[in-house]
Amino acid sequence: MPSRRSALSLLAGTGAALALGAPTAHAGDAHPRPFGRYGSPARRPGPRTLYVDAYGRGDHTDVQSAVDAVTGAGHTLVIAPGVYRATVLIGPAHEGLTLIGASGDARDTVLVYDNAAGTPRPDGSGTLGTSGSASVTVRAAGFTARDLTFANDWLRSDNPEYTGTQAVAVKVQGDRSAFHGCRFLGHQDTLYADSLAVTAFARQYYRDCYVEGDVDFVFGRATAVFDRCHFRTLTRTDLASPPYGYVFAPSTAVANPYGFLVVRSRVTSAAPDAYYKLARPWVPSSDLTARPMLTVRESRLGPGIDAVAPYGTMSAGFPWQDQRFAEHRNTGPGARVTVPANRPRLSAAEARVQTPARWLDVRGPHLPGRWEMRAMDGWGGFGQPA
Repeated sequence: MPSRRSALSLLAGTGAALALGAPTAHAGDAHPRPFGRYGSPARRPGPRTLYVDAYGRGDHTDVQSAVDAVTGAGHTLVIAPGVYRATVLIGPAHEGLTLIGASGDARDTVLVYDNAAGTPRPDGSGTLGTSGSASVTVRAAGFTARDLTFANDWLRSDNPEYTGTQAVAVKVQGDRSAFHGCRFLGHQDTLYADSLAVTAFARQYYRDCYVEGDVDFVFGRATAVFDRCHFRTLTRTDLASPPYGYVFAPSTAVANPYGFLVVRSRVTSAAPDAYYKLARPWVPSSDLTARPMLTVRESRLGPGIDAVAPYGTMSAGFPWQDQRFAEHRNTGPGARVTVPANRPRLSAAEARVQTPARWLDVRGPHLPGRWEMRAMDGWGGFGQPA
């Protein structure tokens, strides 16, 4: 089986490996129109659009330099196919920034690095920690990503001496963030859906996305909607028995009425049947009042999910039964109700209001129309909030 690092090169297509180092003389021939239907530096739709291409055919050869070059809100970065191996930080000053994978296929354009929580800091002051391990960190409000892969290819097998094995692909903290057709690849703590502070309720929307991992690989305190997404649990060679891990680990603040909402999605697995739990609550030491919230509805749970005991407890004193976990009209072997007490379900009244529109408050007067269209375009179903 190829390592994640080599697999990323395969996923990214013929030009991917060249983005990792110096391009060869014929490198550009792999993608004669690197920016597809999104124009080019010579056919720029406006001054707020910049182009990134590892072969030098854009305005910048790496993503971070393009981010640093823009000032003010509402810019778009069109990124040509390739593997861009570097950490990326998008700060609060870049409100309304959009990143687009130019080919329209997320597998072609990969933003990746290989830090872990246990990676030593360059200055020798300790280790990076979970947040510091992120390949991409987004703190800006109104951020949008389309057709991109966010990855962390750090591997436990390469670093058996590490105890901090969390390795985040992307940490998202901004309000009004939206991801369309994106892929999130990692193992432990792949997608960190967070906010800037315990008191900040960051709304995030993930549509038609793919997320894979093993331990708590979708986690955080954001108000996040996962609409028609695919979650894939990985097999593990370092464990002999279940559970291998957990798909979701929300850490919703007690004052926040909305945590994670998963709708019309599916969970599949590369591991043996029933080797994964659906979720466990995360009550971090920084917020011992947290009351994690997760609703999974109208989704298919494959046989990889333990149907008898789909939830677990992370920390003594914070059992999953005391949190805000619920399901509604799920299907598949992993959704089978064998022990009713282990499958909390929404009432009809609760189901009517636990919807994407309610979570994202799309009718709120404080939200710009652009967010409404971008986040909810074509989502259909469920109706409007009461």
